[in-house]
Amino acid sequence: MQRIDQLLGRGAPNAPALVDRDRSLDYGEMAARVAAIAGGLSAHAAPGDRVAIWLPKGLEAVLALFAVSRAGCVAVPVNPVLRGQQVDHILADSGAALLLTHRQRAAALAAPPCPLLLVEEDWDALEASPPAGDDAPGGDRLAALLYTSGSTGLPKGVMVTHANMLVGARSVATYLGTRADDRVLAVLPLSFDFGLSQVTTAFHAGACAVLLDYLMPRDVVQAVARHGITQLAAVPPLWVQLVALEWPVGAVAGLRTLSNSGGRLPVPTVRALRALFPHARLHLMYGLTEAFRSTTLPPELADSHPDSIGRAIPDAEILVVRPDGSLTDDGEPGELVHCGPLVSLGYWQDPERTAQRFRPAPPASRLGGMAVWSGDTVVRDADGLLRFVGREDETIKTMGTRVSPTEIEELAYQSGAVAQVVALGVADDMAGHRIRLVASPAKGLSPVQAEKQLKAHMKREAAPYMQPASIIWLEQLPVSANGKLDRAGLRSAYAQTIASARRG
Repeated sequence: MQRIDQLLGRGAPNAPALVDRDRSLDYGEMAARVAAIAGGLSAHAAPGDRVAIWLPKGLEAVLALFAVSRAGCVAVPVNPVLRGQQVDHILADSGAALLLTHRQRAAALAAPPCPLLLVEEDWDALEASPPAGDDAPGGDRLAALLYTSGSTGLPKGVMVTHANMLVGARSVATYLGTRADDRVLAVLPLSFDFGLSQVTTAFHAGACAVLLDYLMPRDVVQAVARHGITQLAAVPPLWVQLVALEWPVGAVAGLRTLSNSGGRLPVPTVRALRALFPHARLHLMYGLTEAFRSTTLPPELADSHPDSIGRAIPDAEILVVRPDGSLTDDGEPGELVHCGPLVSLGYWQDPERTAQRFRPAPPASRLGGMAVWSGDTVVRDADGLLRFVGREDETIKTMGTRVSPTEIEELAYQSGAVAQVVALGVADDMAGHRIRLVASPAKGLSPVQAEKQLKAHMKREAAPYMQPASIIWLEQLPVSANGKLDRAGLRSAYAQTIASARRG
């Protein structure tokens, strides 16, 4: 299998492949429509051209993504929540030859740098086109540009090959145990590698992907019950909200597999998930857009190691190294380095940033080649399990000591006072940094009650240099376009001097 559209050949022709509200397609119907749309796209874009897709998560978006592959072009999925200037940047940066979107979205672009195809006007003609041939190249050819959310600086496109995506789908389907009778709820953006993975993993197994653009977390619960969902993946902010809701007995009983990525899940949320879904397998994962997915914790260890991100997934080699590239000892912090066939080609037209993150594998690597040096600090224990410590660029240096925001946040979660929390370092002439927490209160607590409980816990459990100098309470913490906590946005908004903050 060479191209990602050929995943559609893995399902039985009459088996359900895709559900979008009241519309559905089986594998045979989907393959035929993808071939026709690819034929239509070939009249507007040449092989190797970048084709941007700025559509809500729905049947058309999925068909277009796979049709771009069949046509030999490069897909550029654009997060539907992005707006004019961000989309303009992605179109210009990718050198898109074509944009497929809706009329209303097109109107928000001041001067699109490429021709447009509008669903309202052009979709029927695309689907009525003679089918494209099946000879477009795949393998190590570029399949997609996945743009990061742009929380720090302008979004950058990660160059993902067909092989990256196919190996990733196989790897994830293997360790999740995805089967043809699974129904996978896709709640994350298709422009996000974790979101796109829900679809490719389902298709690899011949399972059914159910698309959901949710407005409220309760919509997810209702969709799980309505569609008989067996697999559900989410990022930490959504899981925090989902465990606080009432779930129908049937929906709980039907879920077989849960997974988390896009940030470490707070231990109290892990415990809550295990209590709410005692019969489901919970996978705590770690991933990088630059290498798709890196680690997963075996579900049978979720209760005993709820703070771990596990071990390397199939087809990945994960090393923990010192600054000189040598392997760390057990218990010694080091940088996580990902080697193997999931490593992408780097950043689109950005050799400088590519050279910083993509470097030759450490000498101890079995697989060699180019590796992703994540910039993330982890610790490996004697059993080979990894624990996430933090990112170097987020480390707080206070009173001469380096402190991981993750460690502070975990202490805050243990207090039971917060639903969500982010620890920030704020510049201070005397201490270097002071610690500020931005948090939302736990259910049933007012900000005043939560602050009293949190401070008492931190005073008991945290070293003096880890005590927060100030706490800012929000009803809910903001999230990025991919649904993850918007740490960069919070730093920008709340990294002013401590003196100006409200003190407890």
